[in-house]
Amino acid sequence: MQQEHPFVRDAFPDLVAELITLLEEEGERELALCAPDLRLVATCDCGDDFCQSIHTAAHAKGQPYGDGHRCVPLLPEEGMLVLDVVNGRIVYIEVLNRSAMHNHLGARRRR
Repeated sequence: MQQEHPFVRDAFPDLVAELITLLEEEGERELALCAPDLRLVATCDCGDDFCQSIHTAAHAKGQPYGDGHRCVPLLPEEGMLVLDVVNGRIVYIEVLNRSAMHNHLGARRRR
């Protein structure tokens, strides 16, 4: 039996709280409502020390998202947060140039 991916909110509660606030400020209420239920499928494996991005859905590396994709840039106080949204679902959280996030699950970097 396949184990479900953990919730992003359990691993990075501060990030999810910030996402909800920023999405509501941007008028993205539907995405804000979905943010607590995002799953931590994988962390970015780009190797850049300024990147802490999170995959919230499976996606083939290097492949475009295709129809129904849009980027949602947010305005955090620190660094950059940009969401990839496909058909109304957050599939990737780009987290760049920010203080280190502490994984509350204690999980190792997933690849």
